[in-house]
Amino acid sequence: MPIGSRSGQTPVTDNSESKRAEKIIFQAQSPKYAFGDIILNPVTFDAVQDLLVIVSKRDLIFDTWGLGATHKQQDKAGINLYGPSGTGKTMVAHAIAEQLSRKLLIVDYSRIESRYVGDTAKNLAVMFKQAKDENAIIFFDEADALLSKRVTNMSSSTDVSVNQTRSTLLLLINDHNDIIIFATNFITNYDPAFMRRILGHIKLELPNEDNRRRLWSMYIPSRMPIDGNKEIIATELAGRFDGVSGSDISNAVLQAALKTARKGEEAVKYEYIAEAIGRAKDSKADNLSSEEVIISQRKVSEEYVEEQLGRN
Repeated sequence: MPIGSRSGQTPVTDNSESKRAEKIIFQAQSPKYAFGDIILNPVTFDAVQDLLVIVSKRDLIFDTWGLGATHKQQDKAGINLYGPSGTGKTMVAHAIAEQLSRKLLIVDYSRIESRYVGDTAKNLAVMFKQAKDENAIIFFDEADALLSKRVTNMSSSTDVSVNQTRSTLLLLINDHNDIIIFATNFITNYDPAFMRRILGHIKLELPNEDNRRRLWSMYIPSRMPIDGNKEIIATELAGRFDGVSGSDISNAVLQAALKTARKGEEAVKYEYIAEAIGRAKDSKADNLSSEEVIISQRKVSEEYVEEQLGRN
């Protein structure tokens, strides 16, 4: 049966104890990217390849070299990709699957989560079983939604359910003798228990100037008419605009093309691209400022509460 054609029936119970059947479908898909489609610095690429050797050299490492005896329960590869948004974490996950000639089962948290206590954990079990049956690599995108810290002071059934889900996921990861890929922008949200169960944590950084130049050159299609020399423009943009991601660069080229088409002009102008990437930089700065204000307000609120409680 083809990957992605199976589904599991997961019984769930509502508050009145009546039962219903909820069909959960997890769709495995073919990888959309290969490593040839991604611009990574050599250190990051090598770090990924070092971990993937666990597939091709498993017998050598764990049998011939004896690590199977000294590193029990570590003959699996949990790979955590973390770093700023737009740095290519999802693309790398696809490229890993492509290199291994595997499909990718992407975990959609909205399909996993249930409003019924305990059912999120059941849905996770169904998903892991399907991945095993279909020989698909599990990919937790925005993994902090599921791998976040457990609740220590439980005060409601929701808190109990959250901890039950985390505990179930830990057991499923322990028993899953295969590669699992995680990706997050917020590694600080991870529960330490999950951190210990992941073999390698790989940080994807924002591109340096040379990689930005390569990204500009890659995302400006050779068939797209541009007002000037493509390589000169790519070099100038890379030097002028730092702190941007590959996603920002891709979007800027598309926005410039859209503006050119709307105006009915024959070639994309440098200033259109510069304008678009400048807006991306501004939005990042505004987003960071807003986050700092929220954090500051939260700190003030917490200090006020502590003061009213007589704890200061």
